[in-house]
Amino acid sequence: MRASRHDGPAAAGGAIDASGPTRSPWLKILRASLTASGAAAVLIIATSAIVAGAAGAVSALLGAVLVMLFFGISLLVGHFVGRSNPSGAIGAFIATYVIKVVGFGAALFLLGTPDWLERTWFFVAAVAVVVVWQAAEVFAFSRTRHQLYNDPVPAPEERQQQPNGESSHGS
Repeated sequence: MRASRHDGPAAAGGAIDASGPTRSPWLKILRASLTASGAAAVLIIATSAIVAGAAGAVSALLGAVLVMLFFGISLLVGHFVGRSNPSGAIGAFIATYVIKVVGFGAALFLLGTPDWLERTWFFVAAVAVVVVWQAAEVFAFSRTRHQLYNDPVPAPEERQQQPNGESSHGS
């Protein structure tokens, strides 16, 4: 039986290389979460515009954008910290979360609630976007590959083997 071009290197007698972990998964997760929650936000904003007018649409937009901003910052921090220090990404997530909660809480407390804000549509958009964002984030994260163990290092005699099976010593 002949190997076809679709069978890959193993069918032709070559070794199969592991694909390794997903490089920089945070931006892929961010893209998936933004896409899913953005679609949900558009539906809610359109509905709020029909039901409550411009104030409802702007309120829904504000609720959705605040949630996407809140969660998006963490994934961006994970991306930039994870590239240079993968083991430090969790600590950066925790620090970022504390800063975000305090910062957003202080901003909302100091700014107060504007008179034009439709609280119901703000709440509906924020909760819906949180649920959709989290579902998309978990789904996207489940599709990433994580390297749990170091790749095996070939023995010195295996490293010196030529692809045709002959040794590089010339003996």
